[in-house]
Amino acid sequence: MKDTIKKATIMISAVLVLLLSFTINVYAAGIYVHDPMANPKAAKDIIEDPKAVYGYSPNPESARLKEFAQFDWSDKAKVEEMKAQREAYHESVKELYDMIKTMKAEGKDIETIARAVSTRRNEIRLEAYKDDPEGLAVAKKSNLENYGDEKGGSPDFFFKKYGSWETVLEKALSANPGADALLGLYDKYYDTYVIPTSTTDSKSSQTGKGTSGSGTYTVVNGDSLWKIAVSRLGDGTLWNKIYELNKGIIKNPDLIYTGQVLQLQ
Repeated sequence: MKDTIKKATIMISAVLVLLLSFTINVYAAGIYVHDPMANPKAAKDIIEDPKAVYGYSPNPESARLKEFAQFDWSDKAKVEEMKAQREAYHESVKELYDMIKTMKAEGKDIETIARAVSTRRNEIRLEAYKDDPEGLAVAKKSNLENYGDEKGGSPDFFFKKYGSWETVLEKALSANPGADALLGLYDKYYDTYVIPTSTTDSKSSQTGKGTSGSGTYTVVNGDSLWKIAVSRLGDGTLWNKIYELNKGIIKNPDLIYTGQVLQLQ
């Protein structure tokens, strides 16, 4: 009898473990329409966590987010506070597009624009923590470890890394998908991420394959107005021209969607 009870107990425990494992996977994957773990940039910074408010917590081994692993990501009040800060940051980044437009009109060269925007991006990141001393200290510590400067990576740091001022400028406008996944924002800003695409998508973006005509372009996965302006107009800072031509379908220049047909002239 005891052996029967013991075997039954073991079987029930095994079933519970399997159900728990299944629940963890469904919980994390079911938070978003787009799976953050399918994005290499996000996947290296986060881990699935069924206790976390949005199903993910920072990867303790992450170069960029490990300092935030110490927080309690099951604390809904704290996570929602951080989410509000993150959304305010996304909103403030729109300022950078205005900077580019103004400096372009003034005839500034690409290096001057990239330096100014990259520097301001660093300032905006830290300003997002103005009401959160603890978060500010963590962000500065992370910057110091990653860039050797608590203010963040300098324009020269990124130029040395990427070898192109256009790329420095593009990176200054990109978002951290891992941070957004932690805070319930991954789907909202999905189309702002630079995600490695298939060979077909990459070729489409560079050659214009899939366009409806010489004066139009069909958006593919991983595109941004900046990338389209570089590949089709030869100058990333002309992204605003594309935006102005397509205000009827683009409500936010940071958000464009696969399949949209954009006018280029």
